Amino acid sequence: MEDCIFCKILKGEIPSTKIFESENFIGILDNNPLTDGHTLVIPKKHFETILDMPSTLGQELIKAIKDISLGLIKQKKAEGFNILQSNFKVAQQEIPHLHFHIIPRKENNSKKFKFE
Repeated sequence: MEDCIFCKILKGEIPSTKIFESENFIGILDNNPLTDGHTLVIPKKHFETILDMPSTLGQELIKAIKDISLGLIKQKKAEGFNILQSNFKVAQQEIPHLHFHIIPRKENNSKKFKFE
């Protein structure tokens, strides 16, 4: 999609810090991170929500999330992590391109999620 910020990042029109790449997914550092190392996992093809992504990509997606999460635990000395993914505007999806947030956590981290 022409106006999609993630599609523009994938085309190289907007700079990003890529930390992971597979055949169908990339991992980039979030520009407005909740914690150090906050990473977005984004499919290279435009899918608006998880419902639009073919199930055949599921295994590669899980592997990408696991590989990035293990790297963040090692590199950022994270003690845990959150995986956050929203679908549709009513569920707080701000960018209509499927993406997953991996948020490294440490014991003394004060960031908490509150859903209203």
